[in-house]
Amino acid sequence: MRRREFITLIGSAAATLGPGIARAQQPTMPVIGYLGNQRSQDPGPRLADIRGGLSETGYVEGRNLAIEYRFAEYRLERLPALAADLVHRRVALIVAPSTPSALAAKAETDSIPIVFQIAGDPVRTGLVASLNRPGGNLTGISNLFTEAAGKRLELLKEVVPAVLSMALLTNLTNPVFAEPEASALQAAARILGVRLLVLSASHPSEFEGAFATIARDGAGALLIGGETVFFSGRDQLVALAARYKIPTMYPSIAHTVDGGLMSYGTRFSEAFRQVGVYAGRILNGEKPADLPVQLITKMELGINMKAAKELGLTIPPTLLARADEVIE
Repeated sequence: MRRREFITLIGSAAATLGPGIARAQQPTMPVIGYLGNQRSQDPGPRLADIRGGLSETGYVEGRNLAIEYRFAEYRLERLPALAADLVHRRVALIVAPSTPSALAAKAETDSIPIVFQIAGDPVRTGLVASLNRPGGNLTGISNLFTEAAGKRLELLKEVVPAVLSMALLTNLTNPVFAEPEASALQAAARILGVRLLVLSASHPSEFEGAFATIARDGAGALLIGGETVFFSGRDQLVALAARYKIPTMYPSIAHTVDGGLMSYGTRFSEAFRQVGVYAGRILNGEKPADLPVQLITKMELGINMKAAKELGLTIPPTLLARADEVIE
């Protein structure tokens, strides 16, 4: 066979087999699912933190990773169908940034890995068998927000010691989280001799009505719950608290930075970054059952001095000395 004929023959074979060979040489881009409670326009910061954690393990959305987003628009009853859709899509992994989304995903699959971020005890809620040995297909990050609920009320009482009636704005459509939070705050309120009015909001459109009720009831201070809707709608909450001139304790420093009076809670940016890290590690071959649930126990106190001045409040020096962040 002549050399030119031989080269032509190889070229023809490569042309015939080329696409298949190319596909074999280029690994399929993994696709993960994000199952959120909120609206599609709301979760910007937490998604940025998750992406940051993924990048630490070598995954960048749009480059070597795709993400399928599903949002319940604050209608928790939609989560099972959205979870089923992601399972049908056969995603490589599901990120569940709340207890309701984690429970919905767990109910739909026992094989696709699920990485959660929840405020509470994942063993008590039935997500994992134990913290050190999760077992099954779930692992993730948990913070002790509910366990610190009573401390939030105590700190607020230090700023408004004369107040004997406070309100809690929570989301009772999420009883797995709201009921333990309300119970812990009721217990703390009884010890401090404070009456606690419990109100519910499951959507930002309900915030205005809740504040009007608080004003009519005469509550002298307010605690904002730790459910997803109160993070996504924090600008609106801060504005309403300023308009109604009610001293308010928020669930994260992000609220205080945005103008809220004070906050006590987990730095959630770190929690969601760790979710991204765990997701990347699982994509790289580790198993959820072998990754212990991480507990974020550090709580941070934030105080906004401008907000205190506008409310005519004097922050005790002892409280300022304990603050992790003071916004002037």
